[in-house]
Amino acid sequence: MKLAEIISRLEQFCPSSFALDWDNSGLQAGNTQNPVDTVLLALDCTSDVVEEAVARHAQLIVTHHPLVFDGIKSISDNDFIGKRIVRMLENRISCFSMHTNFDVLGMADAAADELKLLDREVLEVTYEDDVSREGLGRIGKLPEYMMLSDAAAYVRDVFGVPYVRVFGQPETPVLTAAILPGSGSSQIDTALKSGADVIITGDITHHKGIDAVEKGIAVIDAGHYGIEKLFVPYMESYFKREMPDLGVIRAAEDEPCFTV
Repeated sequence: MKLAEIISRLEQFCPSSFALDWDNSGLQAGNTQNPVDTVLLALDCTSDVVEEAVARHAQLIVTHHPLVFDGIKSISDNDFIGKRIVRMLENRISCFSMHTNFDVLGMADAAADELKLLDREVLEVTYEDDVSREGLGRIGKLPEYMMLSDAAAYVRDVFGVPYVRVFGQPETPVLTAAILPGSGSSQIDTALKSGADVIITGDITHHKGIDAVEKGIAVIDAGHYGIEKLFVPYMESYFKREMPDLGVIRAAEDEPCFTV
């Protein structure tokens, strides 16, 4: 199958038009006429992921986060992004990213499914027509009332992360939860206005966390990677269902940081 056909199918599934204006979803590097028989799935197109694609003879890397985020003026082996691109192109490997368009059309519902949120709605609407309302995050009811400490343990276990960071009092009762995979500090006020008792997200700073509690909403920080890593199994299921002739490989899963 040619890369162009795979891109066309991915665009039908998760159109790049749903991406936010500041984003850079879509083809990051590659020749659309190159044949592809093996896809490597990863959250980020790191140097290790590129080397894994080379070693495992994958012709396409599909990631959640874009390889190229900020503008670059040249592509060479003199900087780490350019070096990855050069290495990929030398080996006829392409990279395609599905970022905020996937956040809107796949990630939020998938994360809410994992939490078994009931009566869910879109947290921040970014697209609306006569048929649907789409957007970032979801808000709904947890399966039952929980103390914040129990809800934190539930989130930790559901997403398979070693720990979560919690802002709020352990005995606080919570039922209505907002889930926003990735970096959710900018949506704390939205979650609060929507009636959430707790927001589950990542990348919460000290000041954002304590300010949220002062405003009246608890925070469970499961990490940026911790929740968004579900992109890989989600897309693995998609490719196996929709393009079964392609070989699909998960990149080696590795927490981007460690604690001591």
